[in-house]
Formats: sequence, C-alpha cells, structure tokens
Amino acid sequence: MMCLPGLNRKFLQDTWHLTREYWRSEEKWRAGGLLAVIITLNLTYVYILVLINTWFNRFYNALQNFDKEEVFSALGEFCLLAAFYIIVAVYQLYLRQMLEIKWRQWMTGKYLNVWLKDQMYYRLQLTENYTDNPDQRISEDLRLFTNYTLQLSLGLLKAVVTLVSFIAILWQLSGTLVIPFGNHQLAVSGYMVWVAIVYAVIGTWLTHKIGKPLAQLNFDQQRYEADFRFSLVRLRENSESIAFYGGEAREERAFISRFGKVFDNYWQIMQRQKHLTWFASGYGQIAIIFPLVVAMPRYFTKEIQLGGLLQTSQAFSKVQDSLSFFVESYSTLAEWKAVVDRLTGFVCNIQQVSELPQSSTIIRTEPAPVLAVNQLDIDLPDGRRILSGLNLSIQAGESLLVAGPSGSGKSTLLRTLSGLWPYAQGSIVIPEGHSFLFLPQKSYLPLGTLRDTLLYPGPKRSVTDEEIMAAMLLCKLDWLKGQLDKIEDWSRVLSLGEQQRIAFVRVLIHQPEWLFMDEATSALDEPTERVLYTLLRERLAGTAMISVGHRNTLNSYHKKKLTLDGAGRWSLLTM
Repeated sequence: MMCLPGLNRKFLQDTWHLTREYWRSEEKWRAGGLLAVIITLNLTYVYILVLINTWFNRFYNALQNFDKEEVFSALGEFCLLAAFYIIVAVYQLYLRQMLEIKWRQWMTGKYLNVWLKDQMYYRLQLTENYTDNPDQRISEDLRLFTNYTLQLSLGLLKAVVTLVSFIAILWQLSGTLVIPFGNHQLAVSGYMVWVAIVYAVIGTWLTHKIGKPLAQLNFDQQRYEADFRFSLVRLRENSESIAFYGGEAREERAFISRFGKVFDNYWQIMQRQKHLTWFASGYGQIAIIFPLVVAMPRYFTKEIQLGGLLQTSQAFSKVQDSLSFFVESYSTLAEWKAVVDRLTGFVCNIQQVSELPQSSTIIRTEPAPVLAVNQLDIDLPDGRRILSGLNLSIQAGESLLVAGPSGSGKSTLLRTLSGLWPYAQGSIVIPEGHSFLFLPQKSYLPLGTLRDTLLYPGPKRSVTDEEIMAAMLLCKLDWLKGQLDKIEDWSRVLSLGEQQRIAFVRVLIHQPEWLFMDEATSALDEPTERVLYTLLRERLAGTAMISVGHRNTLNSYHKKKLTLDGAGRWSLLTM
C-alpha cells in the first residue's frame, strides 16, 4: 500500500463500514441493478476503445498507402464508433450521478435519524472529543463520500479492465526487442509492456513521495473552513447582542484569526499541489512522446507501418494511463481519505455517546399521576457533585419552584428529569401516558411561517386558526394574528419577551399535563408574568407546573419550593 496516500488496511475497513450499510439496505436490489448497468457501460466503453485502437492501424496504414477507398471506409467506421462512444460516455456519467444522489439521499436520512434520535445532537456536546461541525459531516462530507467512492471505485475498475485489454494488444504489437549484451544478444518479448510498467511504477512512487502530506492538509482544511463559516453564522444569529456591545472589532479579530488558519493551511496545500502538478504535468507530457520514441526502432527497420506505430503508441498510452491511475487520482484520493476520516470520527463519537452511563439514572413509568425522585445525585462532567440524595414527589396539578444561586444545578435538574443529562444516579418515576412540555429560557423559533412557529413541535390534535389567535390574544400577541402565514426568521423579528410569550401560546395549544419552565419569564415584566401564570392556573388547572427562577415574585404562583445551594445540599418547603 506504499503508493497510496495513507490508504492502509484500517482506512479500507473504515470505508467498507461506511459503505456496506447502503448495499445491505432495503435499496440494495435497486442500487445493485443500477450499479450493474454502470459496470456494463464501463466495460462497453473499454471495448469501444479497443476497437478504436484497431481502427488506428487500419486508418493510418491506408493513409500511408494512399488507399482512398480504404480511408473513407475507415472514416465511416470511426463515425459509428464515435456515436456509440458518446452514447456510452453520456449514460455512464448520468447513471453514476443517479446512483450517487440516491446513495447520498439514503445516507443523509440515516445520519439525520441517528443525529436526532435520543437527543444525540445535544449529547454529542457532552463528550470531551466533541465532533466539530456535525452539520458539515451530514451535508458536505456525505456528498463528497458518495461522489469520491463511486468515482474512484469505478475509475479503478475501468483502469483494471483497460489494462487487461490493452496489455495483450501491446504485447502483441511490441514484438521482440534484441539488445546487444557483450558477445550475446538479449531478446526481450513484449518489451513495450515492461517499459510501460517501469514508467508507471516510478511515476506512482514519486507522486506518493511528493503528495503524501495532502491527506492531512485536506482534513485540516475542511475543519478550518467549517469553523470559519460557523463563526460567521454565529455573528448573524447574535447580531443584535453584538451590536449592543459594540463588539465588531472583537468579532473581526476572531474572524481574521480563524481565516488565518484557513489561509495558512490552504497555502500549504497550494505549495504541495504545485510540486505535484510540476511532476504530474511533466509525467503526462513525456508520456505523449515516450511510446513513439520507444517504438520507433521497429518502424525504422520496417517491421511495422505508420498505422502499427500509432496503434502501438496508443496502446502504450492506455496501458500507461491504467497503471498511472493513482498518479492521476492522487489529489482526489487524499481528499477521499480526509472525508472518510471525518465521517468515521463522527460515527465513533456517536457510538461513544450512546455508551455513556445512562443506566445510572433509572427512569421508569408508572400509572399513578405522580413524579417521584428517589436518592437522586447529579454531577458535572468533571465529576463535581452539585446535588446529592434528592427525594421529591409532585402530584398532578401541583406546582414547584426550583430556586438557588446561579450554577447551583437548577437547569441541570430539569435536564435530568427529561432524560438528557447522563451524569446522574438515582431513580425517577414519571406518570405513564401523560404529556410533557419543557420551556427553555430562550424559546426555539424554527424557520417558516408564524403558524408553524406557534405549533412547534407539532400538536397531536387538529388546531384551528381561531384557537391559535385566541391563545395569542391571551398572551398579548394579538398584533401578530394577521401574520400566521408569513415566513420570517422570527427569532430575529421578535424580542426575547415576545419569544417567551410565544412559548406560552404553545402551552395553551398543547395543554400538557406536566409543564417544566426554565426561567421562562425572565425577559418579561412582572405584570405580564403575573398575567401568564394566572392564565396557566385558570386554563390548565390540572397541569403540574415545575418552574426554575430567581425572582421572588414566582413564590406566590407555586405551592412548594426546592432550594439548591450548588454544593449538593437542598431543602424543600411548602409555601
């Protein structure tokens, strides 16, 4: 494997693991049939090249012999061969692209499912070796993986078939070269074949020596590009906050710093590509004249005619091209390896996260309408304990306020109750068949219409526009009622207070039996907060309500108060 850019046994195993699932999936018969047609077209393509190679001999011999009738007959034959060549070339590319997009579609669906299932997209952030830019893995790397895998595998197949086809032709055309060796003569049969092999082996070895660093450079380039792009997106998403801070200079320095890595790494790629292009260009240009020079001795001794010389030259070129597959594809192979390494790292990190110790916290369901917590311990990822031995019971319709200083673990407790936080031990019993809704401090507003935003993540029943507008009126958002079908980036259009009121509209629409709120009114004034909590008590009297907050005004809306100190201690009071 010396001649390949890091394509060792482990890399081939990783590639096979990424590839095999699609070819064993429900799409395998359709994909296999399409691949079989593409391979057939590849073989047909090589066969046409063999026929064209034979045509070279016929046509140029006719020219040399001034055989006008034979020349025009050969031209007619070439037109037919060229027509078939064009048809095969077009459909070979078209069907390969069809297979590529179908493969990418299947892999994208699978990776999206794995990324979103069991909140994997959230849990991936909890590992020490967090996968950078998982969105790029799914959008860009899957596209490159399917493209490069098909391009290189089918290219290798074509190279092998071309080599087998033309090496026999070249052996026959080469004849025997007699080399004086002292008082003896050395006869070398098929000498053009041996020359082509030596030429290609030397070229491949030198290409590997020159281009070996490209694999790691391409890997780094993708990461630096993604980091730079993500920082630009962050500016757009937080433009108002940055504007208030006047942080443009700080952001510009950060952008320049990140782009500096893009620039420096790309400069190294440029230098390496320059050296590789110097060699590859020279290698390719020499290959044009080299076979003619090697075959000329037999032409000057009149062992072959002009047609035979050109046929030999073309056959040599095909053999040399096939043997030089890795020379011509080296840059693509380096990029392909970088793509496989990134996807493999993504898959490995998902596997690591799926093996995090979730079983330490036993979450089970029971028919009774009660949320019970028994001997619950919560730790931070570094092992520091922030809550120890919590025992808690909340009945349907009750309300609990979770208070304490910042960093004491209030939000982490909600994450544990929802099953998101893996660094916890104990027992949690949740009521079976009941509906739950969690309101974060900053509501997530998806891209789309206002109606889609208000109904997020999607109601389990049919909701009329009248119900939506009634809930908007109660939550003081009636001024938006005429914009239900308007598509906007609502997280930029609406203030934080309005976004929190959007969350309360969702509560009225979904009507959950258990409602968890993490600082859900922190951006609202106290009168609006009072209106919304009173609304919940009146409209959702049977809903259990667990709130996280700092304001003392929240005390009057809850019957129990759990206070955390961040050092593991807690206290529970009845208000």
